[in-house]
Amino acid sequence: MVHAVGAEHDGLVGEPNAGVVPDRSFAPITRVDLRKLARIAREERADLFARHPEWALLYRRRVLCAALCGGAALHFINGTSGVKDFEVWTFYAEHPEAPFPYHLVTHRDLGRSKFGRDPASPAYEGRRISLTGRSLAGEPGGNPIEVVQRYLRRGATPSSRELRQKAVVLIEPDDLLGYVVWPTLVVGSDD
Repeated sequence: MVHAVGAEHDGLVGEPNAGVVPDRSFAPITRVDLRKLARIAREERADLFARHPEWALLYRRRVLCAALCGGAALHFINGTSGVKDFEVWTFYAEHPEAPFPYHLVTHRDLGRSKFGRDPASPAYEGRRISLTGRSLAGEPGGNPIEVVQRYLRRGATPSSRELRQKAVVLIEPDDLLGYVVWPTLVVGSDD
């Protein structure tokens, strides 16, 4: 079990350094936390598609998966790097008519939790969640693990190069909750 190093500094009343908001939380990320992030991602997609019906027509039924990415995903894996904020990406099978609008990024407040507050977002009660989407070459219903790994391996975009520097952990679909897509131990073949 990973000890929640630094948890005593999450600004809890009566604790040492109460009121100090740490840059990172070292509380472990559990499957329950991943499910909460998945719920927030679904809610955000529903809101996005309600506001942009033109994108709903193209992408509502093309969700491949959603993933926790970046430093928080790395913390889920190693339990030692800490969490500044949460990056949640939804990956879609690209529609032939148009790519998903990659510039759409929204932010949500995780709310009160064991992860404490985000010092970069003082208006939030908890850590910030950045939610974004990306369409990838693949078919609806395709294997999300293969599609995302292929995207990361190719490194053809700034986003794919940035994502592969840390980690990618699936939060949707539920049967793949917690699956580590990146880094992968499969390096390649010696053929």
